[in-house]
Amino acid sequence: MLMPKRVKRRKQFRGTMAGKATRGNTISYGEYGIVAMEPSWIKSNQIEAARVAMTRYVKRGGQVWIKIFPDKPITAKPAETRMGSGKGSVEYWVAVVKPGRVLFEIAGVPEDVAREALRLASHKLPCKCKIVSKADLEGGAANE
Repeated sequence: MLMPKRVKRRKQFRGTMAGKATRGNTISYGEYGIVAMEPSWIKSNQIEAARVAMTRYVKRGGQVWIKIFPDKPITAKPAETRMGSGKGSVEYWVAVVKPGRVLFEIAGVPEDVAREALRLASHKLPCKCKIVSKADLEGGAANE
């Protein structure tokens, strides 16, 4: 699963997910992609599950790009622990996704195959997504 090799600080604040994506909102490598429609944290295992679903469906044909990386550590305290005694230990890593962000791209397969592979991948993700082509996103951000 994806995670940073090393980080400057071990734990982070939760932060905010206000606004739309200003970066990563265009299809730059492939022909078709998945665009997030709502803000969310996407765990590293969810990214991996979506990737596996896509590559299995296209039978290892074509090419898949993952456009997000889980670089935010999320901490959790053990069950039945009293309040206080500091912040919990890092449990998993997430990618912070804002609306309009392109999550995955695919190329080298026919349109119907690409759309079905992206549909299967979108079911593995925790946010509402839509499937777009490169032509749809020529104007920049996702059209609502």
